[in-house]
Amino acid sequence: MSAIDSKPVPVQPPSQRAYVFAFATVYLVWGSTYLAIRVAVESMPPFALAAVRFALAGALLMAFLRVCGAAWPTPRQWRDAAVSGFFLLLGGNGLVTWAERSVPSGVTALLIGSGPLFVVLVEWVWPGGARPRALTAAGMLLGFAGVVWLAAPWEHAGAGALPPAGVAGILIACVSWAIGSIYGRHVRTPASSFTAAAAQMLAGSGSLALVAIARGEFSGWDLAATTARSWTAFAYLVLVGSLAGYSAFVWLVKHASAAQTATYAYVNPVVAVFLGWLLLGEPVGARTLGASAVILGAVVIVTLAKNRTRAV
Repeated sequence: MSAIDSKPVPVQPPSQRAYVFAFATVYLVWGSTYLAIRVAVESMPPFALAAVRFALAGALLMAFLRVCGAAWPTPRQWRDAAVSGFFLLLGGNGLVTWAERSVPSGVTALLIGSGPLFVVLVEWVWPGGARPRALTAAGMLLGFAGVVWLAAPWEHAGAGALPPAGVAGILIACVSWAIGSIYGRHVRTPASSFTAAAAQMLAGSGSLALVAIARGEFSGWDLAATTARSWTAFAYLVLVGSLAGYSAFVWLVKHASAAQTATYAYVNPVVAVFLGWLLLGEPVGARTLGASAVILGAVVIVTLAKNRTRAV
C-alpha cells in the first residue's frame, strides 16, 4: 500500500440539507406529538398507552442496534437507564399523557415549553449546583409568571378555565424531566446515545406498566372500543414520535451547537398550538397568546444567559 493510500479519508461535514431535514423533523414531529397524545387518550388509558408505546419503540430500536453490531448495555448502564427512564418517561411523559385527557394539547405544549426554567431550578439545588445569575433568575421569574398567567388558577369555571390537577401534573412532569436529564449528565461510563435511548425506553416502559397495572388500566382497556383514530395516533407516536423524532434529536446533539439544538423548545409549542387549533378546534384566546409569548421569551432569556455563562 502506498503512502497516499494509507492516509485517513477526511470526514465530510454533514450537508446543509441534512441539517434542514433534522431540524424540520425535531420541530414538526416533537411539536405534533402533543396532538397525537391528545387523540390517542380519547379511547386509550394513559399510562398503559405510554407503557406499550415505549416498550415497542425501545424494542425496535434495540433490535436495530443489535443487528448493526451495537454492544448490549452493561448492568450498570441498565441501572442508569432505569433511573433516568423513571424520571423521563414515567414522570415526564406519563404524567403528560395522563394530563392530556383534560388539558388541550396546545396548552400542554406551552406549559412543557417552560421546561428549561425547571432545569435551571433543579441544577441550582443539585449537589454542587451553582446559584443562577441575575439575568437567568430574572428570566425564570418572568417565565413562571407566564405559567401562572396561562394556568389562571383564579378561574374555576368557564371556557378559559383549566383543570388544576392536569396543570399540576404537567408542571410535576417538567420537574421530573429536569431531574432525569441532569441525572443523565452525571452518569459514569454511559452507553452510546442510541443504545442509552433504547434502554431508557425499555426500562421506562416497565415503570409505566407498573403504574398502569396499579390503576387497573390493562384489565380495563377495552380494545374493541379503541377507535381507529386513537390507533392511528398511537402508531404515529411509536414510529414517528419515538423513533424518527428522537433519532433526529440525537443526531443534532452530535452535529449542531447546543444553542441551535435548544431552539426546539421555542418552536415545538408554536407547532402544537397551531395543530391543536387547526385539527382539534382547540381555542386560542388572548391569554394563551400573551402567556405563550411571555413563557417563550423567558426561555430564550434563560437559554442565552446560560450559553453566555458557559462561554465565559
